Amino acid sequence: MHSKSRALPIAVAACALALSVPAHAQPAPAGKTAEQQFKNIQALQGTPADQVFPAMQFIAASLGVECDFCHVQGKFDADDKPAKKTARSMIAMTLAINKNSFNNRKEVTCYTCHRGSHDPVGTPPVLSSDAAPEHAEAAPAATAAAPTADQILEKYVAAIGGAEALHKISSRVSKGSIAVGGHETPIEVFAKAPDKRVSVTHMASGDSITAFDGQGGWLSGGAGHPARDMSGPEAEAARLDADFYFATHIKEIFSGFRVGRPDKIGDSPAYTLNCMRQGQPPVRLYFDQSTGLLLRQVRYADTPIGRNPTQIDYADYREVDGVKVPFRWTLARVNGRFTIQIQEAKQNVPIDDAKFAKP
Repeated sequence: MHSKSRALPIAVAACALALSVPAHAQPAPAGKTAEQQFKNIQALQGTPADQVFPAMQFIAASLGVECDFCHVQGKFDADDKPAKKTARSMIAMTLAINKNSFNNRKEVTCYTCHRGSHDPVGTPPVLSSDAAPEHAEAAPAATAAAPTADQILEKYVAAIGGAEALHKISSRVSKGSIAVGGHETPIEVFAKAPDKRVSVTHMASGDSITAFDGQGGWLSGGAGHPARDMSGPEAEAARLDADFYFATHIKEIFSGFRVGRPDKIGDSPAYTLNCMRQGQPPVRLYFDQSTGLLLRQVRYADTPIGRNPTQIDYADYREVDGVKVPFRWTLARVNGRFTIQIQEAKQNVPIDDAKFAKP
């Protein structure tokens, strides 16, 4: 895995405009383990091969380093750097702690101690002033009894225009721009009920595509990078994004809900709703307490050593054909972020299913 620039801090990170795919690597075929696909695998033996890159992302983000901290460029399987050997022992240590103390739950991870630094701090600092120590601001306290999960979801559906208005819409074609690292590029997003979605970023080197065809997801990183199927965690995330009637399907998608502590997104007080699915990491949704609109979604992808978060913020809601649609969303991961700003959205326009099919 290469280290190039801080704009793309981790080589296993997505090609910036492909949104989630490393430009230089193809995932392992389904069913292969890490040691079957890669050379000199020791700490992650038995791990599905398509989880190796996400695990490396997790380590790099937890320690605040790039791939060349442990790896020699062009000799990724070599053990030339002591940091690589140390990383193996640290992985073994955290796996053992979680096995022996937490019933194999990933409670202790690299980030638990490192917090973005390759040298963890084990000693609390001395007081540097006579002033009282500052403490993190507590989450805003509820001034009244929190609503139930059903009430939060019902208000959300009503806020976007109601179930009847939503289900009168069967497709949406949006045009705008995607901003990554200060650069803007044209993008088109095609969505079709019930669960098809494709985004096409028009890069100078060729179109970068992220798609879900109703059954599975695929990606294409532009010229010279053929389309490839998404991994399991990628496809699950894309399935959520592709659900055209997500607002009315939340109770079907998730099997359990728990109302969390009130929070604040920007200047807007928000209710939090923790959503559970069997065999999947939880998804946390944040709803504006005043309007009821969805402001943020936080979801997670499991790796052998921890969970990589993805946060999507929704803003600039506008009414189109009786339904409120976010015209801006910002997606942030451990390895980068981008913002899509829509300028134009047309609904109930014909979209051929071939548009979503992997070439």
